[in-house]
Amino acid sequence: MDFFATEEHLMIQETARRLSADLLEPNAEALDRGEGRDILLGNLKTLAENGFMGLNVSGEYGGTEAGTLSFALAIEALAQGCASTTVTVSVSNMVAEVIQAVGSQEQKTAYIPRLTDGTYPAGAFCLTESSAGSDPSAMRTRAVKDGNHYVINGSKLYISSAEYAGIFVVWAVTDPDAPQGKGISCFLVEAGTPGLVIGKAEKKMGQTGSATNEVLFQDCRVPATAMMGAENDGFRVAVAELAGGRIGVASLALGIARKAMDTAKAFVKERQQFGKALADMQGIQWMIADRETDLEAARLLILQAAALKDQGKPFAKEASMAKLFASEAAQRATYTALQLHGGAGYCQDYPLERYARDARITTIYEGTSEIQRLIIAREVMRTV
Repeated sequence: MDFFATEEHLMIQETARRLSADLLEPNAEALDRGEGRDILLGNLKTLAENGFMGLNVSGEYGGTEAGTLSFALAIEALAQGCASTTVTVSVSNMVAEVIQAVGSQEQKTAYIPRLTDGTYPAGAFCLTESSAGSDPSAMRTRAVKDGNHYVINGSKLYISSAEYAGIFVVWAVTDPDAPQGKGISCFLVEAGTPGLVIGKAEKKMGQTGSATNEVLFQDCRVPATAMMGAENDGFRVAVAELAGGRIGVASLALGIARKAMDTAKAFVKERQQFGKALADMQGIQWMIADRETDLEAARLLILQAAALKDQGKPFAKEASMAKLFASEAAQRATYTALQLHGGAGYCQDYPLERYARDARITTIYEGTSEIQRLIIAREVMRTV
């Protein structure tokens, strides 16, 4: 399969690297401490102005039309500067793509340009609930038809960027009598809509600079035209979009891991013990070799999934493989990088402990590693 980067891909990757180093990385530590939110919002605006909020979106709606491969390369590069900022970029791209895929022409024209030009700092993807995480088909949020409107009641959990999102893609049950997963519809709800309440912010282990909140719907009334796609067809839409989102998470995990290992390699070349650099010791070299092999394998899995998506071919299995392997490899890489720093890696004077905390969630969101294994096994067994 041909998934090697073109000149355009490399140009986008290089721009992402420059913005990552110049804008994102200098603010990453402050965000981790709970500071720098204004800088974050400014950086998101700059990223939008440089085309990073609609990488796989038509130019008609202000998108870059660069494709999924460019998206993967860009997310990897941005994550090397700041994972908390990058997750917002990844999810916002996901929101723009789902509106482009199933939204009406009016919805596309109204909302996608506001994401791609930075009018909306972010988009939010409201699927998970307290009783519907790995099994979103078990959601309880309801949308009841009332004349030319729907009234939404319920709550969503762990919603990225909720505090500053301008548009929310919301899934709710519209036919409670339908078989599980068959009576769910998808809605667009703008920030500020009465009844849309941003709940408590989660206190997280990592990616603390990214807002993650409960989102409540309390008699939230939206026009019937806010529904995206066909009534009761929303769960199929969610499953399809989650597959694409997993390419983003895999790329983000790879970016964190790559930054950690690059930091560790520089450290062991300088650090002296027993009269020589750590990098000259065979045990250290083997640790680095194993992790670098992991990251190269992750990169190839990600590029394969991205290329399949760009070619319009089935890619769900490959996206799950990429997400599973890259996120697990990121755990190994960040902990190895921390170990190579010794006691210094455990201290906040160095960023290694932040990289390890930021990487940990990648095995959980957009489907846990266990769910990825179920998807992969199901797809593989279909061909037996």
